[in-house]
Amino acid sequence: MEFSNAQPSLSLGFSTHMSSAPVTPTMADENMFRCSVSSSSSSSSSGVSVPLQLLDRKDEEVRVENGEVEYGEDEKFSILGHPMCLKRARDGSSFLPKNLPKRVFVESGIGGRRKSIPCWGNESMKVADPEIHEIMEKERQRQFRGIELIASENFVCKAVMEALGSHLTNKYSEGMPGARLYTGNQHIDQIELLCCERALAAFDLDSEKWGVNVQPYSCTSANFAVYTGLLLPSDRIMGLDSPSGGHLSHGYYTPSGKKVSAASIFFESLPYKVNPQTGYIDYDKLEEKALDFRPKILICGGSSYPREWDYARFRRIADKCGAILMCDMAHISGLVAAKECISPFDYCDVVTSTTHKSLRGPRGGIIFYRKGTRSRKHGEGNIHFDEDKINFAVFPALQGGPHNNHIAALAIALKQVATPEYKAYMQQVKKNAKALAFSLLRRKCRLVTGGTDNHLLLWDLTSLGLAGKNYEKVCEMCYITLNKCAIFGDSGAISPGGVRIGTPAMTSRGCLEADFETIADFLLRAAQITCIVQKEHGIMAKDFVKGLQNNKDISDLRNRVETFATQFAMPGFDI
Repeated sequence: MEFSNAQPSLSLGFSTHMSSAPVTPTMADENMFRCSVSSSSSSSSSGVSVPLQLLDRKDEEVRVENGEVEYGEDEKFSILGHPMCLKRARDGSSFLPKNLPKRVFVESGIGGRRKSIPCWGNESMKVADPEIHEIMEKERQRQFRGIELIASENFVCKAVMEALGSHLTNKYSEGMPGARLYTGNQHIDQIELLCCERALAAFDLDSEKWGVNVQPYSCTSANFAVYTGLLLPSDRIMGLDSPSGGHLSHGYYTPSGKKVSAASIFFESLPYKVNPQTGYIDYDKLEEKALDFRPKILICGGSSYPREWDYARFRRIADKCGAILMCDMAHISGLVAAKECISPFDYCDVVTSTTHKSLRGPRGGIIFYRKGTRSRKHGEGNIHFDEDKINFAVFPALQGGPHNNHIAALAIALKQVATPEYKAYMQQVKKNAKALAFSLLRRKCRLVTGGTDNHLLLWDLTSLGLAGKNYEKVCEMCYITLNKCAIFGDSGAISPGGVRIGTPAMTSRGCLEADFETIADFLLRAAQITCIVQKEHGIMAKDFVKGLQNNKDISDLRNRVETFATQFAMPGFDI
């Protein structure tokens, strides 16, 4: 590696307290300053002014070979007018470590500094960090060779990846466009404003009636920003219970009363639930609870609910109890944009979402909010929305500088969302979900609500006697990724015997209905393997995993899955 010339060029000229005359400087004033030196041996002696001289030295070539330093010549200088010569060490002793490269040339000047930058700044990841590169390559292969069925995951395009890995990471941009805390943000402002414009266009929203903030780091951050901006601590919120398909950020207590999410720690939350017999939201009980609890914010939307939401009914309930109506459309935002489901924007006051699920963008969050005053159709008074409160809650209340690379990547994804090709994609996502649901039902599998209206379905494994975590583990070993989830049984008791399955990711890779029929066969075979292992080794995890090692059935299914998955292309990168 090459370094700039950073050799010292300072020498301290000095005199003792016995000097009879002050030292007369011989250098320009700007090259020296005076300090006082006093002797501790004599209290009567006074401090003497001493010049600190910046000595001009000739540029010299310095070479390092096998850890030894060689200089072109000895350094000559003077102290108090007496010529001095500094002998360099030549016995092999050095301040440099012995494990340096064989030969390094230290070049002085700006050219040397510029040449040194490629050594750390322009190396590829493979060269700079082979360990991380190797792990990432393994993850690339895992994605390519497997079947991705986690409903909250998707595959982004190459353009999104390019923006995420771009120079926009370098810029600090705290604040809003036109009101940053740092200068040099003129281009960052253009990107964020364009992203906001595309976000409103993607959901067909009037900029006079709706505003948007694209800075949240996640939907959980977006949700908490809404609470922070519109509520006071200990105000009440009400959302779908997590075991019923809701999200932790809508507030959740464990059965023992432990507050799991920050929403429940800083605000008072009360959940509504699904009907345990049907799996559908019980709107009558929801209304009854809401009128008793009187939440300040009523939340619709969830992470594991396979049916449409009755936003009109929510609106009526919110108006009756005087609540702001908020929708977390994280899972269905792509369907909303493509007009493949009912839009919450026709009824809600605030709408939040992730940007990386069905929207197929970078990982992050987004907040839409109404502008101005909304009159209530029921109840008393009006609701006034101050957009500054929500924007202030995002920054500076909860976050620092926005991730500019994410915002640029989101703008790219939102441009795609507005195209006919994206609408066709979301239509295929729904078709694939219905095809998968029909295939499982035809094989006598039990689905919560008996099917799906969107991109996901919930498979109740309790009728097969399977634990969701055991089935999830078998699937993972067979290169199928999905996630276990809690479900309500017929008695209303919470059971961990379910799995959530989504179709967006494999649809992005080009799968059609017939392909999901094949995937249904894989899923059923994994259930059979899980059942066999549970019978032989038990349902407890520590016993169950013993039956997975060197399991021929798992190996055979894994090979079938890999052969199937590798037929399809991977968006964003080549294999």
